[in-house]
Amino acid sequence: MNIEERIDDLQNGYKIIQNRNGFCFGIDSVLLADFSKEIKNNSKVIDLGTGTGILPILLCAKTNAKKIVGIEIQEEVAEMARRSVLLNLLQDRIEIKNEDINNLDKIYNHKEFDYVITNPPYKKIGTGEKSNQKKELISRHEIKANFEDFVKATKYLLKDNGTMFCIHRPERITEIITTLKKYKLEPKEMKFVYPKKGKNANLVLIKSIKNAKEFLIVKEPLYVYDENMKYTKEILKIYENS
Repeated sequence: MNIEERIDDLQNGYKIIQNRNGFCFGIDSVLLADFSKEIKNNSKVIDLGTGTGILPILLCAKTNAKKIVGIEIQEEVAEMARRSVLLNLLQDRIEIKNEDINNLDKIYNHKEFDYVITNPPYKKIGTGEKSNQKKELISRHEIKANFEDFVKATKYLLKDNGTMFCIHRPERITEIITTLKKYKLEPKEMKFVYPKKGKNANLVLIKSIKNAKEFLIVKEPLYVYDENMKYTKEILKIYENS
């Protein structure tokens, strides 16, 4: 480990290596892992844009998935994720690949996975504040792949009636739904996340099923902070069960 790295305790029996000057996981990864906890036993899961491997590690604590593959395009970040897998002795359940999501049709069979999970870059190129750190910039902006690339890869990878879980920004919801439906991924559940009551939603969790019929349930909203700017009971419960 270099001096820029640290080991964080996830409080669930596992730890993760992160770079102080890079992109560290946030509450969105924790929320997505909780939203995906229905993943069935012995299933095969792929995480597109795994970053430091936080989602596969959290899912190992929450589910009995047999195999979780994490795809990360940045070599240095993928290597850090691999070391976290080894640190937690999860190499029998998690595999990290340094690969571009646009090349996955050359690596995996069509309809190979039961679930796809993804926390993709939220911002289009040229929008939002830009970081001076290249790793963080790639993690937050659609520099290497856009949302449609993630959805196109998902359609190829997922079995019929397989499930995609993702988290994104509400301001892009029209584009998100249009793109999902274009690739026969039918949105079935949606949950909006609000910083606190009285504020606009800043995250949305979406569950989609490949080749399913139209029927969308909008779940009750999730508030992160209460009126005293402390975590709500719902958020504390999610962290306790991570």
